[in-house]
Amino acid sequence: MTQALHTVEVGGASPYRISIGAGLLDDGDLLVATLRGRHALIVSDAHVAPLYADRVEAALHRAKPGLRIARHVVGAGEGEKTLANFGALVESLAALGATRDATVIALGGGVVGDMAGFAAACWMRGIDCVQLPTTLLAMVDSSVGGKTAVDIPQGKNLVGAFHPPRAVIADTAALRTLPPRELRAGLAEVIKYGAIIDAPFLAWLDANATGLLAGDDALLAEAIARSCMHKAAITERDPFEHGERALLNLGHTFGHAIEAEEAATCHGYGHGLNHGEAVAVGMVLAAQLSAALGMASMANAHALEALLTRFGLPSTIPAGLDPDALLARMRLDKKTQASGLRFILWDRPGAARVVADVPEEAVLGVLRKA
Repeated sequence: MTQALHTVEVGGASPYRISIGAGLLDDGDLLVATLRGRHALIVSDAHVAPLYADRVEAALHRAKPGLRIARHVVGAGEGEKTLANFGALVESLAALGATRDATVIALGGGVVGDMAGFAAACWMRGIDCVQLPTTLLAMVDSSVGGKTAVDIPQGKNLVGAFHPPRAVIADTAALRTLPPRELRAGLAEVIKYGAIIDAPFLAWLDANATGLLAGDDALLAEAIARSCMHKAAITERDPFEHGERALLNLGHTFGHAIEAEEAATCHGYGHGLNHGEAVAVGMVLAAQLSAALGMASMANAHALEALLTRFGLPSTIPAGLDPDALLARMRLDKKTQASGLRFILWDRPGAARVVADVPEEAVLGVLRKA
């Protein structure tokens, strides 16, 4: 039976459509409808390109025979999201002779999407980027909203630009080749939407955990569509993260600090917790900090931890990480302001808010107990 196509419309100054369903990477008409010019650069990684790049290129050629297509394949993993690899990607656009109506097609997970989007933002001061996310994490988070960036040793995503995609096409069939750990990492970001804005979604996720972890196509499509609907609504209202959009960073201040510190102690990104796992830990810490500040009950934090554990996600800081070092990382985080540390905390599940000037002693207290 053919699965229904879900669509989510993102409005604002740069509107675009998110299409969600099985088999979309082979839908040439859908793919070429997003292209304005005659040049396309498919950006992918060493794991994803062998699985899907030929199929995407063939679908594009069938629907638009005159299209000039080139490929740029990077290594797999967060450690590849560097300024050097960004420069090589830009050079591939130059070699293609990409004009201002060219399109960068990001085929892969969040690393590919971030780098491809950043290159599209910079080439000739901005060309189109079409996101073809192949991981659950990318489908519900990084491909939507227009945040693009690369990492530097001092922290994740510190060099980047806001550059909304021209379209997002999420083929749920691609999730069948996703390692279980990566599927769970994506589910952490799905859970995040329930935590910040949609408490009934948390109950739905709890009720459907077994099917989601088993890769049920219909359940995953529903979870992706619901997540994207929330992110689209928030980013439409706040495209440059001046206010409400910061809510999407629940768990990320802690999570990014954990990732950066693990990278520093384990010789680069990609050797410790992945992004979704770090966010899962970060959400538990944020819930605990909310309780420590008297905003919410510790029972809420325990319930969130139990749900994340049910989905096979970690909830405690990896052994060996120094709380003071993590705090130092947070001071550099993009979500920190001159006046002090800023966190996304909650009053209860589904009711998150931005809290500025959080006392460092409270943060350290939570880190030391974790």
